[in-house]
Amino acid sequence: MENLDTLKKRVKKIYEILDPLYTHKKTALEYRTPFQLLISTILSAQCTDKQVNQVTKTLFQKYRTPEDYIKAPIAELEADIRPTGFFRNKAKSIKGCSQGIVELYGGEVPSTMAEMLRLPGVGRKTANCVLGAAFDLPGVVVDTHVKRLSQRLGLTENKDPDKIEKDIEKLLPKEQWRRFSDILIYHGRAVCTARKPDHDNCPVAPLCPSSTL
Repeated sequence: MENLDTLKKRVKKIYEILDPLYTHKKTALEYRTPFQLLISTILSAQCTDKQVNQVTKTLFQKYRTPEDYIKAPIAELEADIRPTGFFRNKAKSIKGCSQGIVELYGGEVPSTMAEMLRLPGVGRKTANCVLGAAFDLPGVVVDTHVKRLSQRLGLTENKDPDKIEKDIEKLLPKEQWRRFSDILIYHGRAVCTARKPDHDNCPVAPLCPSSTL
């Protein structure tokens, strides 16, 4: 793997090329409050943002507070979120984090990583999503796209998301962490897909170790 200074220069070029190509909207998830964003982010695991938004249109009318999710029968909540997939685990996470928000933070979503990670069902990826979009706090969101692209681009040799997060943090100024995550997510959906990267139409192919060009 190349030395840190060389890698930083390559990442800077990748950032500068991809940044103008993708929307600066912080998330495609539709929400009005940090709590709604937290629920949407939990639902978005292994599910498209479009599908999540379809489900939350009615979900957020039915459940308005953490207490509403706590009181709901688990089978009913599972049925309400079923179209997002993995609905049993997600329902458990939603109930757990709702309980934590009420018991630990008086019903308000906290605004620090340490506090977020105390909530059951909330990991660093979910926390960074919420903290970045709702509170404008810097953080690297390592979802499946970011994990795949950071490995293909030679930005990390790690497979663990938490370690990948730390590797990427070393390569960019703090204020660019969230944007770079978003760029990789959008690029992963559009060009560098899981099945096969489209090197012919990738503007950063000359900077990518996995490229055949």
